[in-house]
Amino acid sequence: TRTQKPTLSDCQTNEYADAQLQEIVRKMRERATIYKEKLKDPVLSSPEGSPTASPSKKPLPSPSKESKIEEKKEEAEAKPEMVHYYDMLCCKFKKPLLKKYMEYLQLPDSIDSYTDRRYVAWLMLVTVAYNWNCWFIPLRFVFPYQTPSNTIYWFTIDVICDICYLCDLLIFQPRVQFLKGGDIISDRVEMKKYYHSSRKFQLDVLSVLPFEVLYFFFGFNPAFRANRMLKHNTFFEFNDRLEAILDKAYIYRVIRTTGYLLFMLHINACLYYWASDYEGLGSTRWVYDGKGNMYLRCYYWAVRTLITIGGLPEPQTLFEIVFQLLNFFLGVFVFSSLIGQMRDVIGAATAGQNYYRSCMDNSVSYMNTYSIPRVVQNRVRTWYEYTWDSQGMLDEAELLGQMPSKMQLAVAIDVNFAIVNKVDLFKASSFTGEWGNGCDRQMIYDMLLRLKSIVYLPGDFVCKKGEIGREMYIIKQGEVQVLGGPDGTKVLVTLRAGAVFGEISLLAAGGGNRRTANVVAHGFANLFILDKKTLNEILVHYPDSEKLLMKKAKVLLKEKGKPAPGPPVQQPRGLASLFGQKQETPKLFKAMLGGRGKEGLARLLQLKREQDIQVKPQETDRGNKSTEKTKKKANKQKSRRKETPAEEENKSEPEKKPVEPTASSAPPAQQEELNAHAKPKPPAVMHRGTSNESLIISMSPSPRAGEGEILKVEAKEKKKK
Repeated sequence: TRTQKPTLSDCQTNEYADAQLQEIVRKMRERATIYKEKLKDPVLSSPEGSPTASPSKKPLPSPSKESKIEEKKEEAEAKPEMVHYYDMLCCKFKKPLLKKYMEYLQLPDSIDSYTDRRYVAWLMLVTVAYNWNCWFIPLRFVFPYQTPSNTIYWFTIDVICDICYLCDLLIFQPRVQFLKGGDIISDRVEMKKYYHSSRKFQLDVLSVLPFEVLYFFFGFNPAFRANRMLKHNTFFEFNDRLEAILDKAYIYRVIRTTGYLLFMLHINACLYYWASDYEGLGSTRWVYDGKGNMYLRCYYWAVRTLITIGGLPEPQTLFEIVFQLLNFFLGVFVFSSLIGQMRDVIGAATAGQNYYRSCMDNSVSYMNTYSIPRVVQNRVRTWYEYTWDSQGMLDEAELLGQMPSKMQLAVAIDVNFAIVNKVDLFKASSFTGEWGNGCDRQMIYDMLLRLKSIVYLPGDFVCKKGEIGREMYIIKQGEVQVLGGPDGTKVLVTLRAGAVFGEISLLAAGGGNRRTANVVAHGFANLFILDKKTLNEILVHYPDSEKLLMKKAKVLLKEKGKPAPGPPVQQPRGLASLFGQKQETPKLFKAMLGGRGKEGLARLLQLKREQDIQVKPQETDRGNKSTEKTKKKANKQKSRRKETPAEEENKSEPEKKPVEPTASSAPPAQQEELNAHAKPKPPAVMHRGTSNESLIISMSPSPRAGEGEILKVEAKEKKKK
């Protein structure tokens, strides 16, 4: 029997078959990725299993251990993606995050104590354990707070602190890097040897010695744990590392100094209770009477004694007198030293503020001495206040000057490189984007170190129109406005942070170019300035960069000198597109015509025709007289043979007389003026039509030096062919 082929509409999707096909596609994709990795790294072996051994042939070698490990890694890397795709809510999806977290917590082979924050966190934990021992061992030894009912709790906390000590001794400290001859040693064996040979290791070992075994012989006495207070090096190391990473370290210094004072008062309170217990509680007026909270009463007595407030009961016995004298001497020494340390901490925290205040006071005193106007004084005060509030110092160069040149360069690159790289004059080539075809990188670095930061107040002129441009300005913070217009108050453009202006002035020839507009600070503006002298000093050492900068400056000058694009010009259509566009009439010729277009030219031709009409009658009279002379000469030649020489002379004299008045020695301009006085001319009328005259325009040098050239316009008749 034949089965009919099902149509597309009759097809039904089998879920099981679809799942199997998807599984096959997934495996084929995994296999393709494995083969791609094998092509990239030919050292990897084939992921396929080795074939079964036949009796006639030797079995092929099985995959090596390295290949198996790599396959397992690949499968482990591929698993999270598969789980993430199919089982979105499965718990296995969280395993990669836990792995990354464990990798972060994994201890490195060597620890950089200056930059590793995890090491600082560990030191803080050890410091907490150290402070527990320092504060509570004397307290538990003197005051009766440790009882058989709560001994288990004290013992548990003591064990936790001892575990922290042991971990620091065995795990962390042998991994800390150290310096040897200027080199950072990170070798595991060398670091362990260095730690074991140090004084710190000896104190750490003494601090973990188990004197608690004496509990079995003398009872549970906290005095046997006094050696735990020998781990003071870790405490001071934590203070140094924490101050290095804090933004405001002086706050921690104040807290630490206050802690020192409280700890000394704590020790004094413990000693006072011990002395009272030795003399007998309530035996005299000087000792503690055993009433109220024993620790607070003793602490209050310690505060009044160390700070030398007075008002305490007088000691009665010799022991009390000696104890009180020692307590007074110790209080004066400790309290004065702590107060002095507190003063130094607060003074260091406010040193910059004090310097700022002294500078402002000196400036105000100077201005008052020379009677500076009040407006100027207010602007000076405003500048001081804004500069201090914005950057926390008055001169950044003074702070950077204390650093080595390499550190100054690193700071300058992080702060200023992104801004300088926006300047078209110094950025890399636009074709390749690499520094090889741009300015020398070291030249840019030298220039970064020479930038000066200046703060402008609102309304200050950064540069004025007509000034010689010798500086380039880069806006670090704030806004500036470019002013123009007839009165110089129209805002042409507003430049914000990151904008650059005046860069062409650095390389302009002929002593610099003049500013074409006023630039005013809109608000408080912080600008970087690079002057021309500094750039020339840098370019002396980089001649190739100097040539490149000169070329770039010429290109930028041409680009910035181009006029703004006008409306699009409509292209001619039809046959008119075969001819080029008509050139614009020169401006000088337009000014000479005194009109627009064809009207001025027609008027000029009309005036030329009127002048020619006045000259033509004189020329015709001269032509008639010359023809009469020629006729008379011919008649004379015929009658020469008949007449005598005397008669010829008599006849020639009257002939010459009428000719003399016709000749005029006056120039044509004077004749035109006489004609104008004699008879008024009709007004010039504009006639339209064709003419057989041509207009000739020429330029000739002026006979006088310094006047340039002279424009001449002549109208001549065309020659008839």
